[in-house]
Amino acid sequence: MFGIYLFLAIIALLVFGIIAIYNKLVRGRNLVAEGWSGIDVQLKRRTDLIPNLLESVKGYMSHERGLLSEVTRLRSESMQVKDVTTKSQLENALSRSLANLFAVAENYPDLKANQNFIDLQRQLGEIEDQIQMARRYYNGTVRNYNILIESFPSNLIAQKFQFKQASFFELDNDSDRAVPRVNF
Repeated sequence: MFGIYLFLAIIALLVFGIIAIYNKLVRGRNLVAEGWSGIDVQLKRRTDLIPNLLESVKGYMSHERGLLSEVTRLRSESMQVKDVTTKSQLENALSRSLANLFAVAENYPDLKANQNFIDLQRQLGEIEDQIQMARRYYNGTVRNYNILIESFPSNLIAQKFQFKQASFFELDNDSDRAVPRVNF
């Protein structure tokens, strides 16, 4: 009789353990989705700001049509992509194009003095900071979730219930990670 109770207790512990691990995996997946949502909101804010920025520089930078159309193309492509890896690559390219746009804007003193352009540049800088904070949070949740999926015994439950690893939202080259050099 004691053997049956012991057997039932072991089975109950296993079932509760599986349920606990499953719930932990679900919680991790939901945190990853929440983190991605935070990035997506900031990317949407930036995407919504770009047409105003392009409109404000268009009159001043008529010789820079290639750069303006590159920013427009990357913006529209990024809006259509849902895959994290592809979106990350497009957003990194868009960030580089916007940086190039601001670098070229340095050659146009009238544009640099335009209050609308200055306000848009400030707003874009604030949004970029928000994107970086959201990226750090998202990548932290992805790291924790992926560790959970790869660790024993949760990897067995993850495999059985088809939990898939999440992709990081990364900077795509080392020059983006480097600290800018300032010369005095």
